[in-house]
Amino acid sequence: MPETNLVSFTAMITGYAKIGDLDEARMLFDGMKERDVVSWNVMIDGYAQHGRPNESLILFRQMLKARMKPNEATMLAVLSACGQVGALESGKWIHLYLGYSSMSINAHLGTALIDMYSKCGSLEDARMVFDGIKDKDSVVYNAMIVGYAIHGFTQEALNLFMEMSQVGLHPTDITFIGILSACAHAGLVSEGWALFNLMKDDCGIQPKVEHYGCMVNLLGRAGKLEEAYDLVKGTSIDTDSVLWGTLLGACRLHKNVDLGEQIVEFLHGLGLANSGTYVLLSNIYASTGNWDGVARMRAVMKQSGVQKEPGCSSIEVNNKVHEFLAGDMKHPKSKEIYEMLKQMNKWLKAHGYTSQTDAVLHNIGDAEKERSLEVHIEKLALAFGLISTKPRTTIKIFKNLRVCPDCHAVIKLISKITGRKIVMRDRNRFHHCVDGLCSCGDYW
Repeated sequence: MPETNLVSFTAMITGYAKIGDLDEARMLFDGMKERDVVSWNVMIDGYAQHGRPNESLILFRQMLKARMKPNEATMLAVLSACGQVGALESGKWIHLYLGYSSMSINAHLGTALIDMYSKCGSLEDARMVFDGIKDKDSVVYNAMIVGYAIHGFTQEALNLFMEMSQVGLHPTDITFIGILSACAHAGLVSEGWALFNLMKDDCGIQPKVEHYGCMVNLLGRAGKLEEAYDLVKGTSIDTDSVLWGTLLGACRLHKNVDLGEQIVEFLHGLGLANSGTYVLLSNIYASTGNWDGVARMRAVMKQSGVQKEPGCSSIEVNNKVHEFLAGDMKHPKSKEIYEMLKQMNKWLKAHGYTSQTDAVLHNIGDAEKERSLEVHIEKLALAFGLISTKPRTTIKIFKNLRVCPDCHAVIKLISKITGRKIVMRDRNRFHHCVDGLCSCGDYW
């Protein structure tokens, strides 16, 4: 173009953001001579949609400093970013900002607030927003049901599901994803089957991959692996790697090597085996101490260029999100964090705790396994929370992967020792630890 303008720049940024090339989009954004709310929104939402929520929140603050007034689209994007990293304090500030601005909290913003508060570990605030929405539709109910589900509050989710029909609202496919997920977290197999059949037979909703995934998760965690396998093989829809991955994860949980190998062989024969398939089979072998099988799978992974997703835990303190990787020494307060880890180990030993070394999926000695467990990312985040917040205040930790059994047990015991409530969100759900007990009932 002989002359670029606001519209052309925004169009190019939108294109790059949609395909996930955010660095190229940001270069164009930074080169704009003038920006309007649309161009800011595109960049903020691009970061939020492609797994870079911290950058989304930083850019939002820059937008406010530039005296650019956000609109509803802006707020929806930043609320999504807050939910991804568990930035509760930032999310509460945005909620207050909405109250002082000219924007009314309609169903769209209300749903976004419910989702944000649920993902940030504050169900009380989520329910307060839910109760304050006058004209609730199915989408609003779905957000609250899913919120209860990820926290393991199954009965509350079921109560809302019943309330929907009482007020004349019809459940949607999202409603059933939420309610089936709630059943899976509580091991309610018969109730899950009844709801699954209700969805198909009475509500006329054809199950999608997500619904089958919930059922496979429900059956797999309950130890009904063959039933779950038959369900997946008998589906009339095109199954995906996530569905099979869920079943393989259940095989690891119950250390069922034979079925795990059978599934991988079946997927390989259909050309459906991928990187995640081999990672999961490697973990199944490791859980049973079959290190030859682990070495074989890792050789396949290396040959295919497969890398496991690195674990990351985060915690928000004073409106800033702090992230930790395994054995992380980069934090400015690393010295204090590791001193607190030593103190935590003393507390644990004084209460008779011994490390669950079988949680380490590597062929190393027990002493090395214990040292490895001591610097798990959940514990680093917990140690930082203990030194950075006032006594008796709640600590909230967020992890991108499933919590390991050792960290789960440690966090429960630390909640009893310190008198703190510790809330942790992993890939699957929330864990509320109080006085040595967890809301999941050790079923996750």
